[in-house]
Amino acid sequence: MEARAALAQWLEHLEQERRLSPRTLAAYGFIGRRYLTFLEGHRGGPLTAADLGGISAAEIRAWLAVLRQGEAPLSPRSLSQSLSAIRTFHGFLDRRLGIANPALALVRGPRVRPSAPRPVSEDQAAELLAEPGLDANLDPWESARDEAVLTLLYGCGLRISEALSLRRRDAPLGEALRITGKGAKTRMVPVLPRVARAVQDYLDAQPFPLSPDDPLFRARRGGPLSPRHVQAAVQGMRGRLGLPASATPHALRHAFATHLLGAGADLRSIQELLGHASLSTTQRYTQVDSAALLRAYASAHPRA
Repeated sequence: MEARAALAQWLEHLEQERRLSPRTLAAYGFIGRRYLTFLEGHRGGPLTAADLGGISAAEIRAWLAVLRQGEAPLSPRSLSQSLSAIRTFHGFLDRRLGIANPALALVRGPRVRPSAPRPVSEDQAAELLAEPGLDANLDPWESARDEAVLTLLYGCGLRISEALSLRRRDAPLGEALRITGKGAKTRMVPVLPRVARAVQDYLDAQPFPLSPDDPLFRARRGGPLSPRHVQAAVQGMRGRLGLPASATPHALRHAFATHLLGAGADLRSIQELLGHASLSTTQRYTQVDSAALLRAYASAHPRA
C-alpha cells in the first residue's frame, strides 16, 4: 500500500469512527500531506506504508525543523499539535496495518505552557447579547437569530459548532438539551428560561419553512448559518462596543465556565457541562478565577 493511501484510510477512520469535526479533519489532512511531502522529498520518491515504519527520529526532527523555518514558521503550540497529529497517524498504522515506528518515542515536541482561557466579564457578556438588537443593518429576525446563538454560547456553554448543529426538531427547547460534542461525546446541558425564550423569539420571527431535520439557524438567503458568520458578527460587535480582540464567540463559552466557577460550582460539574474529556482541561478555569481574585484584592486592599 502507498503511504498516501494509508493516510486516506486514517482520515476516513477519523471521520467515520472518531467522528471528528470537518475543521479538525482538514487540519489533520493538511499536516499529514505536509509530512509525507517532506519525507518524499527527503528520500527522493514516493513511499509505501511499510516505509513509514522505518522513518528515523532524525527525519522526524528534520521535518519539525523545516516547520520552524520559512516565511510562516509555526509557533511551539502549532509544532506540538503537528507532532501530536503525526503520532496519531503512526498509531493508526501500528494498530490497523501492523506497521510500528518506535522512533517516535525518541522525539520530543517543544514545551508549550498551557494558556489560561480569556473569558469576557459578566457586563461584557450582557453587552454582546444585547448588541444584535441594536444593529440597524439587520432584519429583526436576523437580530433575534444572532442573539439566540450568542445566548446559547453563554447560557449553555456550547461551542459554535454545537449551537449551529441544532435542528428544527430541537426547538422549542425544554429544560435540558442533548448535545453531541467532540468525539461524538453526548452530554445533557440545562437550559435557562432566558435561553429558551431567545431561541423561541428567533423561531417565531424567522421567515423560512423548516422541516424537522433542517438546521435551526439560517443565513439571510435561507442556507445554514456558518460559524464564520457568527465570528464576523461578534468581531463587528466588539468594535462597536470597544471590547478587546479576546472577546470572541468562544470567549462566551469560557465565560460560562468561569462565572459558574466564581459562583461556587465545582470543577467536576463544569467538566460535564462543557463536555471535556479530561478534568485537567477544565482546571484551566481555576487560573482565570484566581487571577480575578488577585485583581480584586490589589484594587481593594489598602496595603496592596
